[in-house]
Amino acid sequence: GICNSINFFDNLDGGAAGTIAISSVALAMLALLGDQNVIAALATVTAGATLAFLIWNKSPARIYMGDAGALFLGVLIATLTIRFDPSTETLLGSFATPLLLLAVPILDTTVAVLSRLRRGVSPFQGGRDHLSHRLIRRGVSRRSAAFILWGLSALFAFIALVISQSNGSIERWIIYGAGALWAGLFLYFFASEDE
Repeated sequence: GICNSINFFDNLDGGAAGTIAISSVALAMLALLGDQNVIAALATVTAGATLAFLIWNKSPARIYMGDAGALFLGVLIATLTIRFDPSTETLLGSFATPLLLLAVPILDTTVAVLSRLRRGVSPFQGGRDHLSHRLIRRGVSRRSAAFILWGLSALFAFIALVISQSNGSIERWIIYGAGALWAGLFLYFFASEDE
């Protein structure tokens, strides 16, 4: 699931690399707060590698991640989020934290797959129906589209960090709010022109 989400999401100069860097930094911080040093170290290395790669992958890109790079990063970030113990006060918080760290790639895959099914197209067939393509069709530049996706990733990562420091009742409301935000973004992007 997540491996393919990252591969699907790698459709814009710097989009996937920047998003994985943001998710990895947040995961490293969460792991450090929870004394999970191995996860923190691996997440830090992942963030460093993707940030270094981003120097040449930002718009206009001179090198590309490709399937091998995107799938590898997908396996790595999926493994790290699965092995990570969120240490939240509620079971809902423990479930939501990894999803928040990967909210934007999951949103991208959900919108792309459901829009293909809506059109009667195989979800495995490539297309220009990802979040970045939808932003560009609305007149956003490629570089600005990357910044918007990074901003959304940073927002969801920040929410995951806030959840880790919240008590049970507040944590639950923050998660509901994050879920409503994700659903609103889904409706916004899904309602936009497919291709």
